[in-house]
Amino acid sequence: MFIYIDNKKYQCSPTESVLQVALRNNIMIPHLCYHEDLPIDSNCRACLVEADGSVATSCDFKVEPNLKVKTSTPEVKRLVKTNLELLFAGHKENCPKCQKGYHCRVGVAIRKFKLNPKKYSRPPVPRPVHKMAAAAEIDPNLCIACNKCVEMCEKIGINFLKLDGKAAQTSVNYNHDKKTDCIYCGQCTVHCPVGSAREQSHLEQVEKALKNKNKITIAQCAPSIRCSIGEEFGLPPGTNLEGQINTALRQLKFDKVFDVNMGADITTYVEAQELAHRLKIDAKYGRQPLRKSGSIHRSPAGRGVGGPMFTSCCPGWVKFVEFYHPKIIKNLTTARSPQIHSGGAYKTWWAKKQGIDPRKIITVSIMPCTSKKYEARHKKLKVNGMYPVDYVLTTREFYILLEKNKIDLPNLKKSQVDREGTFSGAAAIYGASGGVMESALRSAYHFIAGKELPQIEYKQVRGMEKIKTANIKFGSKQLKVAVAATAKAAESIIQELKKNPASYDYVEVMACPGGCIGGGGQPIPSTEAIIAKRIAGLYQIDSKMKLRRAHQNPIVKEFMEEYIPSLPKEKQVALLHTHYTKKQKFE
Repeated sequence: MFIYIDNKKYQCSPTESVLQVALRNNIMIPHLCYHEDLPIDSNCRACLVEADGSVATSCDFKVEPNLKVKTSTPEVKRLVKTNLELLFAGHKENCPKCQKGYHCRVGVAIRKFKLNPKKYSRPPVPRPVHKMAAAAEIDPNLCIACNKCVEMCEKIGINFLKLDGKAAQTSVNYNHDKKTDCIYCGQCTVHCPVGSAREQSHLEQVEKALKNKNKITIAQCAPSIRCSIGEEFGLPPGTNLEGQINTALRQLKFDKVFDVNMGADITTYVEAQELAHRLKIDAKYGRQPLRKSGSIHRSPAGRGVGGPMFTSCCPGWVKFVEFYHPKIIKNLTTARSPQIHSGGAYKTWWAKKQGIDPRKIITVSIMPCTSKKYEARHKKLKVNGMYPVDYVLTTREFYILLEKNKIDLPNLKKSQVDREGTFSGAAAIYGASGGVMESALRSAYHFIAGKELPQIEYKQVRGMEKIKTANIKFGSKQLKVAVAATAKAAESIIQELKKNPASYDYVEVMACPGGCIGGGGQPIPSTEAIIAKRIAGLYQIDSKMKLRRAHQNPIVKEFMEEYIPSLPKEKQVALLHTHYTKKQKFE
């Protein structure tokens, strides 16, 4: 079947809308409330076209054979411009990015379409900005009531957000039910087209730190950033810009360029030891005793907790457990997350090696996530009275920093991280749902059997499915594992475990679709199709690396097998482990 768009012939499927056909063929029709993974609401009316002589919204206009569509007739241009000006009325007066001169997608659209929103400005009715802990925030003064944040919050299984108000005063609000709380995943921010839902910015603090000659600034980049930042420069999703990022960070005047991947290798080392330890001692559900792991240290979690071990490096998932399911806190691994592990290592082990006062170090993590901002402010994670991570920039904030400094990332020469940022391929796949589990299994077998696992790729736990389960041959044992992405998927696994605690030995959970690679701090748009391409980029990094097991990373071995044993036992535990507590609303 064919339709005509601006007098050109395009093939299409009967199930497609005019907008879908246009976007697939790189025909830009303005749109704000359309998202391919969410319901079509036709709220913004920015995607107007003329179809067979009538003006209609292209997002819900189904194609018909030989349909003739025009995207830029005088009437369409006039109506689209009016609708955009109405939607953006008062935007610059309320938008902090526009006020501070930062890149703002709405500001770009205003300039591109030569809009004059001020002529529709209404007397302001200022409404307070709602802050979700230290992670994200929602400014109802910028909201256009497109409903995407509400729909996404419902899709992932939280239902924290809702629309309130009438007519022009309709805007996003939160659920006041004391049994419902935000998990700070930031999916609202990555699905908001106008910056009403956004991260709580650390840009100014980072810029100030980079100018402070009395501080030593460390940059550490999460695995997902290298395969997503390119989208902001027009490159295909999954393009690996790791080498260019390292160069850019040096151009931004960071003193040291390390990597969160090194911290991921520490997390894998610690978590794999804990998994080996739990498998060895917990025979409550028919598990066979396993050979002594010979671990340097053991989790403070206790013995024989029953049920599976859950991963814990996603703070959105941890918040979900602490608020909604505190009874399974005992099943969370006590290993700290990658950014906290590496940040802590650099402010102790590395500072000691270099003879540096750790209080002079400022650690900046560049993450695909908003909940990592929340995690970085956990007082319980302090090391010797210091936060391991001082500031967190999302992928979007990192792009703004590059843009402000006129750094053309894709065209930079490649460079390597500094030595203490060395990482394995096991760390690179942490960004993908299933990657943490796969990484830990590569090392857990070593701690259990005292030899290397021949098969290191577990393709059963890869992919975009919300729930993946597998029976994995693990030496002479069959491990029952599950991987869940989003709180809704995790809830299904938890309910299954309530009926049968022996269903699984090991469970990985991430709060966002596809894992960290689909996190709330990633470039916009972020769709499942885009996320899948980013994931492929991460697995390609792993497949090309010579070092693919975390416990073989020489830097991690130096930290774990030389530095950690030199510390008193209580300091070993404090540096490598954490604890969890039941949370109340807004904690």
